[in-house]
Amino acid sequence: MKIEEVLVTNKFESEYHKASLNIMYTSNFIQSLLKERTDQEKITLQQYNVLRILRGQKLKPATVNMLKERLLDRMSDVSRIIDRLVQKGLVSRCTSHKDRRAVDIFITQEGMAILERLDKKMSILTVLDENLTEDECKQLNFLLDKLRG
Repeated sequence: MKIEEVLVTNKFESEYHKASLNIMYTSNFIQSLLKERTDQEKITLQQYNVLRILRGQKLKPATVNMLKERLLDRMSDVSRIIDRLVQKGLVSRCTSHKDRRAVDIFITQEGMAILERLDKKMSILTVLDENLTEDECKQLNFLLDKLRG
């Protein structure tokens, strides 16, 4: 669907303005699709992202600072996210053996089970491959990388 149809207007200040709105709308569209899927497991997108990072650690401990650096949503309050995941039994934390001031964070078996259930559901490949060719995806990746500098 064209952005003009979604916003019910064809009056844009410029193609730059139209592209900006299109990027924001598409981002929200994808976020909404993914949120519906994480809601089924009673976790947020940020919690899902933390769980994926922890799974990628392959049993190595993570720290709050490491998670902050790797999160897609840099504005997230990682400490609160960890607290909620601990309450749900999806992660555990303990004092670091290397530095008693630091806290090591690990994913639990229950956290791994949620990720396994969500792995296929969270893939937006179906949205992309139903609407874009591989060459168009390459072009889109190039343009988005270029946009961010």
